[in-house]
Amino acid sequence: FPSISGQTLEEKTMNIPEDFDNDFTLLLIGYKQNSQFDIDRWLIGLDMTETNVPTYEIPTIQGLFPRMFSTVIDNGMRAGIPKPLWKGVVTVYNDGEKVQTFTGNDRPNNARVVLLTKGGSIVHFYDEGFSVNALNQLRSHLVTD
Repeated sequence: FPSISGQTLEEKTMNIPEDFDNDFTLLLIGYKQNSQFDIDRWLIGLDMTETNVPTYEIPTIQGLFPRMFSTVIDNGMRAGIPKPLWKGVVTVYNDGEKVQTFTGNDRPNNARVVLLTKGGSIVHFYDEGFSVNALNQLRSHLVTD
């Protein structure tokens, strides 16, 4: 995964994947507001299956206009997300194009689901919305019998 930086809604800078020290970390990357629909379904599925993996929502916004209004955008997200969850939302502005180039942007409304190892290697990638089968495939990398 490319080295990128963003800021949590708590206004702390985060370097991805360098700041992750767990065996696995899950990124739910959204390029458009409509991506939140997929992200919410993934979060519900992870919760219902008691999947224990550090998970970050990564709103990824490219372009000069969004960067100019990043405070307004971030404040809008803060208004809609409970404060205890702010540390798990990392907004990426400056490296947005890098992420979109890396994951593809053919279907920008679909969230990108990326499971990383501690070293930043991608173990699992999915960009077709949400399905139970996709959740089970992701879980197969995490759950040991």
